[in-house]
Amino acid sequence: MWKKLQLNRRLFFLTLLSISLESNAQLCNGRFPNPITDVCWTCMFPIKIGSISISTGQRDNGDSSPPLICSCYRPPIPVKIPGVGVSYWEPARVAEVVREPMCSPTLGGVNLGGSGDSSAGSNSGSGSSGKLIAPRGTNRAGVNEENDAFYHVHWIQFPVLNWLGMVMGSGCGKGETFDMAYMSELDPLWDSDEASFVLNPDAVLFANPVAQLACVPDSLKALTTNFGIDSLFWCSGSHGSVFPLTGNTSGHLGGLETTLALAHRMVFKLHREGLGMDTSTPAAICYNLPQPVLRKNQYKEHILYPIPLTSKAFGFGVSTGLWGAGREFPYKGEDFTYMIWRKVRCCEL
Repeated sequence: MWKKLQLNRRLFFLTLLSISLESNAQLCNGRFPNPITDVCWTCMFPIKIGSISISTGQRDNGDSSPPLICSCYRPPIPVKIPGVGVSYWEPARVAEVVREPMCSPTLGGVNLGGSGDSSAGSNSGSGSSGKLIAPRGTNRAGVNEENDAFYHVHWIQFPVLNWLGMVMGSGCGKGETFDMAYMSELDPLWDSDEASFVLNPDAVLFANPVAQLACVPDSLKALTTNFGIDSLFWCSGSHGSVFPLTGNTSGHLGGLETTLALAHRMVFKLHREGLGMDTSTPAAICYNLPQPVLRKNQYKEHILYPIPLTSKAFGFGVSTGLWGAGREFPYKGEDFTYMIWRKVRCCEL
């Protein structure tokens, strides 16, 4: 009798363990993006060769045309080599914005390892209680009643042009490979507004109503022209302020709006850390240059997961009101991935 009770107890605990493991596995969902059907290939346009523009109706960011004739040094050759000036939009990165630490929707919904000391994120606060961010060492975080949210962001090198054999010559080709380049779970600054101040001390200049009111024209310009105002670098259009450079957001209204804002923050953060580069200004036609203050109109984005948008890409700060309906839903539609396009100006040799 005693042995039977012991066996039943063990079976009971094994059942609970299997349910727990299955529950944790179900927290991470996703699929690898199809480079043919999930990417907005018309978003590469307009392509400019000198002053000649090849367009498919996609809006550009207002940059000037590259020079038709250019020249750049190409080591080990000690003299400048002439070439042709080209500009285009490159699908270069994928941003994953997720609630569960180490979850990668782009890799098919796999968990890349234990959460370790990472805080988990949430995306809604209605009717829930607790703190926004769990202490390090716990698995998941609660959410407060003020609709604050916290997400992790992964930055993935996604050289889809290389995969499809669409890379240009030595002047414009980057030769990159697929790589999980940045994970916020490994960044001690991502879940601390105070610690992240070392990256953005200039945030104190914009933490006032006047500076935030200046974001209204940025939002209007993003809505009407698809791109915001570069000089208002602390604004993210209809998504609010870029600062702080963490995964914490307040006034959560929906997963799309919040995760798009965090994708913008991650790009700004990478530029501030010297990991994001200027690829689009006239000075960067030969080599990518450091750009510690993000020129946000160098980028645009479109959603890949859960439901891809393949007709258009949007600059930072554009409202989701025109395209976001039906792209957020419970269970498998609460984590998001975005294709990040960057403007490239280069001298094709």
